Amino acid sequence: MDLTKPTQENVVYMIDQIKEKLRMVNVDAMKSEHFSEDSYEDLVYLYEMVMKRDTFSPSEMQAIVSELGALRK
Repeated sequence: MDLTKPTQENVVYMIDQIKEKLRMVNVDAMKSEHFSEDSYEDLVYLYEMVMKRDTFSPSEMQAIVSELGALRK
């Protein structure tokens, strides 16, 4: 997948991958259609950071979810 292009397809892919990696219980709160290409660079940064890590502390999880919430349209 070429994540260098800000497309809605890439947004959907990154959100789905983040949800899977974080094993989010309330996946309805993070529907990919709630994100636009306007915050694409921030979403790519968050996606890359999440994918590099194997584990997250509860406070890190909360910070990531909070950041995702801030990126919603």
